[in-house]
Amino acid sequence: MDTKEFKVLGVYDKTEEEEKKLILREYRALLRALKLNLKKGDKSLLRHAFEMSVEAHKTTRRKSGEPYILHPLAVARIAVEEIGLGVTSAICALLHDTVEDTEITLEDIEREFNANVAKIINGLTKISNVVDLKGDTTIQAENFRKILLTLAEDPRVILIKLADRLHNMRTLDSMNREKQLKISSETTYIYSPLAHRLGLYEIKSEMEDLALKFTQPDIYADITRGLKETQRERSRYINEFIKPIKEELTANGFNFEIYGRPKAIHSIWNKMRNKHVTFEEVYDIFAIRVILQSPPENERADCWKVYSIITNFYHPNPERLRDWVSVPKGNGYEALHTTVMGPGGRWVEVQIRSARMNEIAEKGLAAHWKYKEGTPSAHESKLDSFLEHLREVLANPNTDTIDFIQDFKLDLFTEEIYVYTPKGDMRVLPKGATALDFAFDIHTHLGAHCIGAKVNHRLVPLSHKINSGDQVEVITSSKQHPSEDWLQFLVTAKAKSSVKNYLKEDKRKTAEDGRVLLKRKLESMNTSPSQHNVNELVNYFKKSSVLDLYYGIAVGSIDLSELNSFSVYGDKLHHPSREVKNDTRQIADEDSLKQKHGKGAELIIFGERSDKVLYKLAQCCQPIPGDDVFGFVTSGEGLKIHRADCPNAAKLLANYGHRIVKTKWAKNKEISFLTGVRITGLDDVGVIQKITNIISGELKLNMRSLSIDSKDGMFYGVIMVFVHDREELNVFCNRLGALDGVIKIERVDSPDV
Repeated sequence: MDTKEFKVLGVYDKTEEEEKKLILREYRALLRALKLNLKKGDKSLLRHAFEMSVEAHKTTRRKSGEPYILHPLAVARIAVEEIGLGVTSAICALLHDTVEDTEITLEDIEREFNANVAKIINGLTKISNVVDLKGDTTIQAENFRKILLTLAEDPRVILIKLADRLHNMRTLDSMNREKQLKISSETTYIYSPLAHRLGLYEIKSEMEDLALKFTQPDIYADITRGLKETQRERSRYINEFIKPIKEELTANGFNFEIYGRPKAIHSIWNKMRNKHVTFEEVYDIFAIRVILQSPPENERADCWKVYSIITNFYHPNPERLRDWVSVPKGNGYEALHTTVMGPGGRWVEVQIRSARMNEIAEKGLAAHWKYKEGTPSAHESKLDSFLEHLREVLANPNTDTIDFIQDFKLDLFTEEIYVYTPKGDMRVLPKGATALDFAFDIHTHLGAHCIGAKVNHRLVPLSHKINSGDQVEVITSSKQHPSEDWLQFLVTAKAKSSVKNYLKEDKRKTAEDGRVLLKRKLESMNTSPSQHNVNELVNYFKKSSVLDLYYGIAVGSIDLSELNSFSVYGDKLHHPSREVKNDTRQIADEDSLKQKHGKGAELIIFGERSDKVLYKLAQCCQPIPGDDVFGFVTSGEGLKIHRADCPNAAKLLANYGHRIVKTKWAKNKEISFLTGVRITGLDDVGVIQKITNIISGELKLNMRSLSIDSKDGMFYGVIMVFVHDREELNVFCNRLGALDGVIKIERVDSPDV
């Protein structure tokens, strides 16, 4: 560039000299963070990686206008300072985008550094051309699968990837709205659950908070404002709560830290949503943390002593005690959690940990391996077992990636239970796991032939849900084989994946007979089972895949005599019903939308028509004009419009990014949209009349239904009305909320609620 100054979007404004100083400052901060880990020769290797990255990215800038090198530097600092990784990881973080985005090759990296560095960077490199993608598999899911495959071999791959994603989330402001939605949804759908499973709680919380900031900015702003406004009162309460505990711990000779900290914004939002309460009604906005400097041999006893001191001052809730000191979580997390009744009748959560436990809680996987190098304990093998299960499932080429990620994601966030084999070995399973899940957890072969189990010496069926502390003995038979019914009650990703793979293989064998039958039929019609003809039949019989078509023919659910109504032109099958119909509204498919609306264009929608593209409003979230929305191209129903905060948005945006169409509403006051609100209040005479007066009399809205029920002096109702846009809905909610006795108004998603 000729100019010595860079200005992008009116945001970034630094001279070339200022940029150089900033880059050098960031590099020196990385060196300081690594100071204790640097061995002889490390500094020169790190310098070489830094200079290589600077040179490779010298002509590239981020969307914000900053030099691109600031991104790998930031990722390296997160990996070292916040995750606790070392020099090799810092080198890999500095070079993580070079193979994908520049002319540097993996061979160059291996030559300049070593095979280990090249292997980690290969795991981090995004896939640009994935071959043999299945119809329902996306590139994003395949990228994730590749990263997970390297996880069992070298966990640093996923840890650096998480650092990369965290920095992308921190700098998401400079991206367009479409990218913000997609990256945020992918983060909450895949990366934050993974950070949770690997014990990186701080990173998991920050990712979720940032995702909420971009997917639901109003909610994020309201909670942030609420935390800021209550900060002074919260600090006063925390000081009052910890004062007697502090004095008693000091008197007992403990070396400790005690402080209160607010919970993550996303965590507060989850409580508000799940318990249908306002910000003011969330009682555990903060948690008290006690961190002890205790030698390893005294840690457990010291934690219980502190628990005893705290419960001498404040009454505990016995149902809220969580003992992860005696039995740590599967990701290595150790702590005592209790909830006690504090001053002023407020419940307060208290977390008690040693300094070692705290480091594992904050640094997760990296700290786990650091302490494992000393004297590994039995529970530390749980994380190794998880990684081994992961490698085993992903190594199977028949594993459907999106199905697996969905099942795997459920495993990541679910509470854990601890069950025992007949010999007394402990296994960690997600809450709700069945006897059959336990069998698959022991071994795939054991699960496939399981016919029942004994739980605490009592015979139970395969679907029996096991509880913490149960002792389980698996009963097998060589004649038993996996059944499709098993998928209805299985919980773990490993068990589900194993059953699906078996059923697919079984289906494939049966389908081969169907393929032979179809080939004979087509040959008798003087044509062949070409790709075109098979696809024509897949569409005609409304099957989702060629395998389903062959299978249907083999088991007799598809009658090949229907082919007699087809004509053959040249070598191609043609059915009379496929003649072009005179319909002015075209079904949206991915190609037609891409041709009609070039890359980056927005589809303007309103009412019953949309640039001659047929669309539907998604029933799962019932969007109305004014809502932040996106379009999703379905395979058979055209375009579906979803709200950005739809319960299914994260999955759609994360797994099917290529099917998303930017969408916005056009102003049109002639068409009404069905939406609804849930109303809660004090049961009083005439409440229904007051509500209907507002709907029909004051606002003159068209009401479809009103259902009100009362219980214990409270009334609960759902009102479905037609509104023109979100603004009109907000006015409606504000008017209802102003009625005497009305406690809460919230929007409902489905008209069937």
